[in-house]
Amino acid sequence: MGVNQASVPAIDAVLAIDAGNSKTDVAVVGADGAVLGEARGGGFQPPVVGVDAAVGVLADAVGAAARTAGLGGPPYVSHVSACLANADLPVEERELADAVRARGWSRGGSVEVRNDTFALLRAGVEEPRGVAVVCGAGINCVGMRPDGRTARFPALGRISGDWGGGSGLAEEAMWWAARAEDGRGEPTELARTLPAHFGLDSMYALIEALHRGRIAAERRHELTPVLFATSAAGDPVARALVERLAQEVVAMASVALARLDLLDEEVPVLLGGGVLAARHPRLTPRIAELLAAKAPKAAVRVVTAPPVLGAGLLGLDHVGAPARARARLRAHYEQQATQYD
Repeated sequence: MGVNQASVPAIDAVLAIDAGNSKTDVAVVGADGAVLGEARGGGFQPPVVGVDAAVGVLADAVGAAARTAGLGGPPYVSHVSACLANADLPVEERELADAVRARGWSRGGSVEVRNDTFALLRAGVEEPRGVAVVCGAGINCVGMRPDGRTARFPALGRISGDWGGGSGLAEEAMWWAARAEDGRGEPTELARTLPAHFGLDSMYALIEALHRGRIAAERRHELTPVLFATSAAGDPVARALVERLAQEVVAMASVALARLDLLDEEVPVLLGGGVLAARHPRLTPRIAELLAAKAPKAAVRVVTAPPVLGAGLLGLDHVGAPARARARLRAHYEQQATQYD
């Protein structure tokens, strides 16, 4: 529901939102970079619950952050910077921006919605310049330059040409393991290690348990670390899957760099998401090795900063905040990370 924005003054601040499938982080960031209020909410899943209900989940977290910051009712701030999961296409970003704008959280309806991968990218760089590849449940890649140019992919799974992500890797591992056990494929230790993770003695037993619902479908992602452990132990099939993931990451990153005319420049290529942030000893170095052949000046780094920092920095970029404000915001989250180490 909209709000009469003339009735309540908004402070000169940015509302930063990073919303993933499993959780939402919100921060009220002053124009000077100070974090005035923070809150955490539930996952953002418009394909499952619909846009209105999904934005309602954001509203709960936004309201909590606003109260922590000592703010009254909306409009709360001068600008909303929202980096949202499932905003995979520009048309979806526009639809979600309209839905956020209708909540009246910002003065004059100033709202910018981006895919959440942009938050990870901005969190990892001092200026909006570089490429980020995220591999969590799925896989995605975005790039940006300070002049506003961006590079991105639809990232909708196999229908948009994607390969990888935790869910995809688990399915690939099961495919090879099932065929190894019944004789259609080559031998692999995955036929033993995957069912053993669930206390089972065969792939047949695992397939039956998943099919009959005795093991919840959402637990399939647990098999991705098993794949990497089996690869580290030397299994050729598992190693081939890890090698293919490295190639896919480099393919996405190099195409994004080329679209932004950055292949021959010193530029960060940032890795994030649960699979890449784990720094698997065979995967990360292989990504760096393969990327060096295509973009020799690129520097591969794993991002550990929380993506809500990136949403906040994008908001400060939008309002033209000075460099000291961005540095203050970054220092807040770096100090927070140190406290939890």
